[in-house]
Amino acid sequence: MELGKVVGQVVSTVRDPGLPNLTFLLVDVMDAQGNVTRPAQVAADVLGAGEGEVVLLVRGSSARMVVDAKTPLDLSVIGIVDQVCSRDRMFYKK
Repeated sequence: MELGKVVGQVVSTVRDPGLPNLTFLLVDVMDAQGNVTRPAQVAADVLGAGEGEVVLLVRGSSARMVVDAKTPLDLSVIGIVDQVCSRDRMFYKK
């Protein structure tokens, strides 16, 4: 799993027939301190995360399991984070 921050939304009306009607978010993947490690990644979202929220992400075959094992996805939101603490310091609180 990875942490990401929602920085926008991606709209795609024309898509692969195997891809269900999902919301797509633009997320910056980050470390526990909030430093961006992979900017501008597109993630499928079934939870309804909003811009500015920190989310939990999964990649690869785990990302497909959020909807269906045959769905062509590589990155999915699986949780909306309430707080991130590391070494007795809080780096994020919703």
